[in-house]
Amino acid sequence: MPAEVSSRSPRNLVCIAVAIIGTALLAAGLAVWGLRADAIEDVERDTGNLATIFAEQTGQSVSAFDSTLSVIEKRLVAIHQAAPERYAREIRSEDVFHLLADSVSRLPHADVIAVIGPNGHIANHSKGWPGPEIDISDREFFTAQKTANLGMYVGLPVVSRVSNERTLFFSRRIESAQGEFLGLVQIGIHIAYFEHIYRSISSLSDQSFLFLRGDGTILARYPDQKDRAGEKMPPQSLWYDLVARGGGFYRSPGYFDGGARFVAVRKVADYPLIIDVAASESASLASWRRRATMIAIGTFLTLVCVALLLRALAIQFRGLVRSQASIAERESKLGEKSRELARANLTIDAALNNMSQGLDMVDRDGRIVVCNERFQLMYDLPAELVRAGASLVDVLAYRRQHGSFDGDPERFVADLARRVLAGEQVQTRSQLADGRIINVVNEPMNGRGWVATHEDITERLRSEKRIARMARHDALTDLANRVLFRERLDDAFRRYGSTGQGYTLFIFDLDLFKAVNDSLGHPVGDALLKAVARRLQDEACPTDTVGRLSGDEFAILQHANRDQRGTAVALAERLLEVIGAPYDVDGHRVVIGISIGIAMAPHDGLDSENLMKNADLALYRAKDDGRNTYRFFEPEMDENLRARRGLEIDLCNALANDEFEAYYQSLIDIDTGATCVVEALIRWHHPVHGMIPPDRFIPLAEERSLITAIGHWMLRQACRDAMLWPAHIRGAVNLSPVQFRNSDLYEIVAGALEESGLAPERLELEITESVLLQKNARDLSILHRIKALGVSVVLDDFGTGYSSLSYLRMFPFDKIKIDKSFVREMPVRSDCAAIVCAITSLGRELDMVTTAEGVETEEQLELVRAAGCKLAQGFLISRPCPVSELKFTAARSKVPALSAAG
Repeated sequence: MPAEVSSRSPRNLVCIAVAIIGTALLAAGLAVWGLRADAIEDVERDTGNLATIFAEQTGQSVSAFDSTLSVIEKRLVAIHQAAPERYAREIRSEDVFHLLADSVSRLPHADVIAVIGPNGHIANHSKGWPGPEIDISDREFFTAQKTANLGMYVGLPVVSRVSNERTLFFSRRIESAQGEFLGLVQIGIHIAYFEHIYRSISSLSDQSFLFLRGDGTILARYPDQKDRAGEKMPPQSLWYDLVARGGGFYRSPGYFDGGARFVAVRKVADYPLIIDVAASESASLASWRRRATMIAIGTFLTLVCVALLLRALAIQFRGLVRSQASIAERESKLGEKSRELARANLTIDAALNNMSQGLDMVDRDGRIVVCNERFQLMYDLPAELVRAGASLVDVLAYRRQHGSFDGDPERFVADLARRVLAGEQVQTRSQLADGRIINVVNEPMNGRGWVATHEDITERLRSEKRIARMARHDALTDLANRVLFRERLDDAFRRYGSTGQGYTLFIFDLDLFKAVNDSLGHPVGDALLKAVARRLQDEACPTDTVGRLSGDEFAILQHANRDQRGTAVALAERLLEVIGAPYDVDGHRVVIGISIGIAMAPHDGLDSENLMKNADLALYRAKDDGRNTYRFFEPEMDENLRARRGLEIDLCNALANDEFEAYYQSLIDIDTGATCVVEALIRWHHPVHGMIPPDRFIPLAEERSLITAIGHWMLRQACRDAMLWPAHIRGAVNLSPVQFRNSDLYEIVAGALEESGLAPERLELEITESVLLQKNARDLSILHRIKALGVSVVLDDFGTGYSSLSYLRMFPFDKIKIDKSFVREMPVRSDCAAIVCAITSLGRELDMVTTAEGVETEEQLELVRAAGCKLAQGFLISRPCPVSELKFTAARSKVPALSAAG
């Protein structure tokens, strides 16, 4: 009987050993596979989030580049339409330089903006004026854009011939209305800018970043040891399929350095540009390999122990068959092998207890088979509570008492056992009392129970939260960026639909901020923006949203109460006071102001787009009204803007459509009554709106740099018409201050005289005091060269604006024209009469002829005659009229009712 029992016992032990082997292999395999899948999922999420952020930021930057290029392109096309024969000279002018310099100042990351002529030579750029002529006709972006209009084109990185820095160029083709190629306008961005972004955000040393065109051409790569810019992705790469589908994630075998990588691919919205974020496979799976190795070692040691146990049992079994005498010897050997097994179990325990995850194995009855120390420490469990055979219900009950489990332990275990034993993987997530978040994955073991892994994912979730915040907050000020602000605005509209609560939108930018950037540098400008952001947050309510939309443009979304307008006025006035208070920035005392546009919902709009547009219109009105103030949106602002934009578009085409006409108004010698000068005045015959007065379109022409071409036309026309008048009649033409920005103004005047054959002494050019306001040596030089031709120079509207006697000392004017506001008030105000007398006396002393403008009555004429004025102009003498209706008054002994021509 003892022999029978002894022979049966080894067989039972063998069965148990086989069960242990199966369980160990299953648990190890599931754990290793699950850890690898989690590692790949983590890298896919992290690289995908970074790629999404880069794609959004790149899209915003490229959109700003594209908008700037489009504006400049339209300006240049308008210049060509106004005077095609002068286009090549105009694009080299100082006016265009100022346009480029102003545009590049609005793009903090741009290095240079340049205009390239049709021959491939740089005609003008924002680095300085005048600049050297540089040939870039061999550049890839030039040859591509020359043959076809590709919209905004991104060229290959090259060393800029302007800055000698490695640069990426964004360009647009300039072409006439007939499709003629006029050249390019381009923006250059240093490659170092993209590398700086990647370097500042990268969290892993084994990450790499690619900026590519849609055709697979690499524009920038970081880090890049071999400078692969210009290379293409291999044609067999899965990358092209993902780009066609709009983005994705794939494993790359390592086309550049042989190292396999996991790659997230994202498209830049609205542009054929791609962002790749790649993570090294070896680095991404390093943690998994360490864990898998530890599990494999533990499993291997378990199998070794079991093998030793089986070997010992086999020896014991053979000994029982041979003889009863060898039992003692076999028992001795079995004891030795048991000790070896114990040592192996210690090794397995060490492997389990060094896992970063908590692990517990539970049988089908809900009792713990084994667990590691990490599981015990994670929930601070007593050792006796987690011994082999302990109930999982008791463990959960203990955790519930100490605040790390929320639920009914018995019901939870029963439901978990039911689902796991049915073959389902069960995943749960819980937050502990100390804030840690634990993710638990329960894997079934073929109906014999389950293995649970417990992972602390607190830091991972925090990292995801940080990345999500980066995508919706401004990196400099930590205010809501345009994306988040727009989301809050959309949310407010949805709430309005259910609650009826209105809200107010403030949009404002900083007055004089560009001057701070230009004079003190961008670091001081950035520090100032941070200080402004802090003041805005202090003034806004906790329920309000404060955002930085771009550059120095900010916005506030304010929830309205019953007195919506009164609350808005109060906040606007506080902002004017608080933001306008002095700043101490890096030892500099800085004073700025703000202009604020305000739109209120639902009154001014029921969707985000309209409300932001209306707030912008109110902001424009605040700027037009002198800045450092606020304005509420009014419906007529939208109408005025549409009318203004329509007028701007029509004005660009007016010269080409021959819609301008020269009108003339006579000036007489007061003593003789004879006409001696005729002033040219421009009129615009609009095909729809009829005659448009100069005070409506001249400011627009000056603002849009169209006044140069219009002034050139007016000068040539006046000179041609003057050739038809009596030889003693001189013609007078007004010059805009904007025309002095063009360095070839002297050549324009000389060319008009030569073309018409008019003698220089028969031409007078009238300028206002604003030309001399900056005391610019170049402007004075141009005036002296013009006067040296024999042309007379007249100071117009003297007595208003920035009038100063120093202007009369600065340049030897031939005439002074007294502003009509003084002439009109002479009969009723003695101070105006005194001013006119003083100016005429000063003119006599300086040998300058004085002209009285705006003479409309006989009384005014007699008064200016008595004050000593030599010439008179006004409706009493002649109204402006076309050249065909112009009449000249002959000399008389006394001036009665003079010519009423016109």
